Amino acid sequence: MKFRPTLLVIALLACGQAQAVRVIEVQYPSEADIKVYRVDRRSDADLRVQWVESRSDANGDALWWRADSRSDAQLKVFYVKYRSEADLRVFEVDRRSDAGWNGPPRGLILKP
Repeated sequence: MKFRPTLLVIALLACGQAQAVRVIEVQYPSEADIKVYRVDRRSDADLRVQWVESRSDANGDALWWRADSRSDAQLKVFYVKYRSEADLRVFEVDRRSDAGWNGPPRGLILKP
């Protein structure tokens, strides 16, 4: 698994309070902070993600909330068609307890 170095930082959130990662899907790879591939099996994922209803429902890298606008998003993602094009492989889970990194936590780069 290769990550661009700028994408590997520990997620430090403002005010010491954890929030959902505010994510927006962009139309073109050149607009994205990270290229994501959805895998079919949880064991193939780098990160198991749960989509949450509101920002206040989540904390950490694995709980994502769909932002309403680009200006509200912390992370712009582009879903790629092929695994080899991805910076990050994700598997979407239904339960919060199943969300998290496979292996050591790597952190996502987040803008405040």
